[in-house]
Amino acid sequence: LAAEMDLCSRRILGWSTSETLATELPNAALDRALQARGSIAKGLLHHSDRGCQYTSTEFRRRLELRGLTPSMSRRANCYDNATMESFWATLKAECFGTTIPTTRSQARSMVFDYIETFYNPVRIHSALGFQSPVAFENSIQNN
Repeated sequence: LAAEMDLCSRRILGWSTSETLATELPNAALDRALQARGSIAKGLLHHSDRGCQYTSTEFRRRLELRGLTPSMSRRANCYDNATMESFWATLKAECFGTTIPTTRSQARSMVFDYIETFYNPVRIHSALGFQSPVAFENSIQNN
């Protein structure tokens, strides 16, 4: 599972699943995130850990072509990417805490339901004034 989060709103903009860590995995998540946002400001930071899929020449070139500036966590320092690491912990606890999927298809369906019908539109965050990511984005757009 690869996911792209907007750090301002905590919204998961794009995500993708794959059986491998091949570059196609983060590419698909990135493409979905960019499609969700439409136009983006040149020089926008793309932060990730140092996984092989993010350090690959192909992925870095893809960022460059889209005007994104790569930013990576320091080696062995999860705190540099704390917001995303927190999302992974929350996903594991809330999505898979009581139900363990038996197939990849079931796992993907559970992730879809969690992100698209709960996490983005409903789950509140104290950092967002106890609003969901979608509600927070709407409040920014309306002001």
